[in-house]
Amino acid sequence: MKALLVSVSATTLATVLSTLAAGGAAQAQEAQSGRTTTVDDVVVTAQRREQASQDVGVSLSVVGGEQLDEKGIAVVNDLENAVPNMEVDSQFGGGQPQFRIRGIGAREYSSNNASTVGVYVDEVAHPYTVTTQGALFDIARMEVLRGPQGTLYGRNTTGGAVNIITNSPTADFRAGFNAEYGTFDRYKVEGYVSGQIAPNLLGRLAAVTEQGGAWQYHRDTGEKLGDLDKTAVRGRLTWDVNENVTADISATYQIDKSDGRGFRLLGPYAVSGSSIVYPKDTAWRITGWGISPAMAAVAGVGLNAKPFRDNDGFDLSARIKADLGWADLTSITAYQTFSRSEFNDWDGTRFNESNVFFYNDIDVFAQELRLSSKGEGPLSWMIGAHYADESIDGGFYTNFRGQPNLINTAYGQSVSAFGVFTHNSYQVNERLNLIAGLRWETEERTLDSGGTVVAPNPPPATKSYDTDLSEVSGRLGLEYKLTDDALFYASVARGVKSGGFTTYNATSATPFKPEIVIAYEAGIKSDLFDRRLRLNGALFYYDYKDQQVQGLEYDRLTGRLGKITNVPKSHIWGGEIELTWIPVDGLTISQNIGYKTGKYDEYFAIDGAKTDAANPVNGPWDVIIANDRSGERLSFPKMNYGGSIAYDWTMAGWDLRAETNYNYRDELYSVTSSSIIDAYWLWNANFSIAPTDANWRVGLWGRNLFNTYYEETRNGFNGSARPTTSPSQGRTYGVRLSMDF
Repeated sequence: MKALLVSVSATTLATVLSTLAAGGAAQAQEAQSGRTTTVDDVVVTAQRREQASQDVGVSLSVVGGEQLDEKGIAVVNDLENAVPNMEVDSQFGGGQPQFRIRGIGAREYSSNNASTVGVYVDEVAHPYTVTTQGALFDIARMEVLRGPQGTLYGRNTTGGAVNIITNSPTADFRAGFNAEYGTFDRYKVEGYVSGQIAPNLLGRLAAVTEQGGAWQYHRDTGEKLGDLDKTAVRGRLTWDVNENVTADISATYQIDKSDGRGFRLLGPYAVSGSSIVYPKDTAWRITGWGISPAMAAVAGVGLNAKPFRDNDGFDLSARIKADLGWADLTSITAYQTFSRSEFNDWDGTRFNESNVFFYNDIDVFAQELRLSSKGEGPLSWMIGAHYADESIDGGFYTNFRGQPNLINTAYGQSVSAFGVFTHNSYQVNERLNLIAGLRWETEERTLDSGGTVVAPNPPPATKSYDTDLSEVSGRLGLEYKLTDDALFYASVARGVKSGGFTTYNATSATPFKPEIVIAYEAGIKSDLFDRRLRLNGALFYYDYKDQQVQGLEYDRLTGRLGKITNVPKSHIWGGEIELTWIPVDGLTISQNIGYKTGKYDEYFAIDGAKTDAANPVNGPWDVIIANDRSGERLSFPKMNYGGSIAYDWTMAGWDLRAETNYNYRDELYSVTSSSIIDAYWLWNANFSIAPTDANWRVGLWGRNLFNTYYEETRNGFNGSARPTTSPSQGRTYGVRLSMDF
């Protein structure tokens, strides 16, 4: 019934916008004899071929590379402030991000499980999101697709996909740099050089470094925390092997030795086994940290170590495209290696009550082959196959409140995945296009672990755990041109996300099941008033099966264990609207709004407090008490609203640009701390100036202009009555210089 309501509502929206489009065009023709300034077409490759974004019948947001600095997008996480119905959290202030689109996504700080949102760099999948935290640099554009993906992309996802497209080598010589300096002595320098190296061989070399910016300080010592120390370099070669074959080779190396994020105390904090009671933190930038001798020894650092990251990664890929005459054959071969070394202090004091050191080594090999049609016929088809071999070894050490000894959870995981997929469209007539996609995949995951070990106990015997996947997914849809400038689309899709293993602080790593989403979507894309107004909207309804959530289980001898569990049935519904309007020449207004809500339909969950009360303090835990949580609202922000206003003009031989962008995010219920993270507004602003036709530009920027206090995540793991929180940075400002040669 709800799916029917979504379809009816979307059809009504389509009819209204179609009428507006026809009327708006007529009014524009009456008002002026010809077009002046219009909303530009954006060419995307979301469906593995070049198309104007308005001709793609999917819910899609595009952020151009030139917009990244203006919108303050320094890492992939910052996309949440520019894209409706998207959230990205660095879990508990660390380097492990979790992506959510339309409410679908996990909250997990270990590194070994697949993401509900696929992240791709130049069509190469990054299956482990910790590898996505390097600096964004030399970017052409970023595409965010909402809804299940699998008939076009290497890996299957339930939430959506983020495609990062880097700049290609150019035939003519080009070079340039962009440098900015700001508050807390933070600076960033990015540069590139591109051109022809030899006949039929083009190259591009780009690099970036980000340094400084320490904005937090230790409440006891005054020591600073928060310095960035990121450097990355990328080389790309494009070789025309012959007139029918082109090879594109890319290599990227990144290193991140930045400080970690400090935590604040949300209330008075009593140190375990001590008379020391810290008052609630009132200063925004205040924090605290400390490291135990045992933790310092395993991390290979001194006793004065701050929260830190010491991560590095290397990506190598080769994309070969061959014109076979009757079809195009594309091969993508990729290898990725990444090392994670990260220390976080989650209790936010100099005591060692909730400290963690992550260590991981990740290796991924992937091979993809695609064969796609050519020609002008009504049928467009693509078939492909994807293979991946992955290994991730490591784990983490922890110090917990009330436990004086070091705790270690180590594991080794291997993944083998293979999928075949096809995506096809058939042009019935000049207005109607039908779409059908299908995917079959198989996957095997194996985890070897002895579970959690408390020093000085010897490591237990290693056990092997297995989970596999064999699923069919796909998409059926239609695209219908209501007018030449208005496209209506509707689809139903089935998406699957892999199962996996809970690897943190558990004596049992029994797997959780894959999750499945049936997604119903309808929307419209329209250009109105002689293309001065672009208005896109979509409605969706998701049937969710075996949703993966943070939960509990109990071991009879060891008691409570945090664990990823499955919710049998739930649902989510909502929609987005995106608008771009050029009311007068030079003035561009962009707006977006996203809304979503959902409920558990069938969910019995263990009640930790009642179960603990029903059993002896030290076990055994034989009585398990569960609550019926059916009807409870899912935990994600219901609404976000954002936009930007930019004005470009020329005066006395100078080109000027003034821009402001803003974003509102609704309140969020924090599961780990059983509290509400408040809603907030963020505002940024930019002003730049350059001589007309000059090759340089200078500007001023400000981020979080109104010094808004806001939080990303909260942490109740330390067992105290008050959670700690991961705050975000306040107001910053600075200057920027750009130059091209």
